[in-house]
Amino acid sequence: ASELSSGINAEYGEEKPRYHVTTTLGGRVKALNPNWNDEKQDFDGQFAKAMELVEKELKDRVDGMARVWLPAKELVREVFDDRFNVHPSGKIIRLSGDGCPWREHLYDLEEEHGIEGTILYVLAQSSDSWRVITVGVKGEGFTNRLPLPETWRGVRDDALSELSGIPECVFVHASGFIGGNRTKEGALQMAVRSLEMQGHA
Repeated sequence: ASELSSGINAEYGEEKPRYHVTTTLGGRVKALNPNWNDEKQDFDGQFAKAMELVEKELKDRVDGMARVWLPAKELVREVFDDRFNVHPSGKIIRLSGDGCPWREHLYDLEEEHGIEGTILYVLAQSSDSWRVITVGVKGEGFTNRLPLPETWRGVRDDALSELSGIPECVFVHASGFIGGNRTKEGALQMAVRSLEMQGHA
């Protein structure tokens, strides 16, 4: 979770990790062991706390799979099947909302259809705009299949609209992994223009 929020990979080539994540479930259970210098070594009481912790996480995970993960799979399958109606290239899919866990489902669908690495952009609606999200290379952390154009990166609002020739632009992240537009049509134009500029149309 830390590397997702900070944008820093924990691993760096063959070197030692830059940091260690200690808040995993196993780490939290281990932290419930009595301290070596506690006057009362209450292993049974701490074990009961560990059982409660694990039980809650397991129930939450099963509930999340049933209520979130599996419905997302069907939604991603629908937008995957509809991709040629979004753009003739079939390289862009459009989700109706934000926050849907689409990545693993998309990778699975591409593999099922023998088109791994084909879909390059996902359009997703946020609260007041649309996002153009680049699809990452499976298993490669922060590497994207086709980042948004370098000339757009780090540019915002009217300056980005003028530079791209697309109205209502909001931003493109400095790394090119995501961009935004106030309209669905504008977000699609950003994705299509990016394909064209980089020889993938």
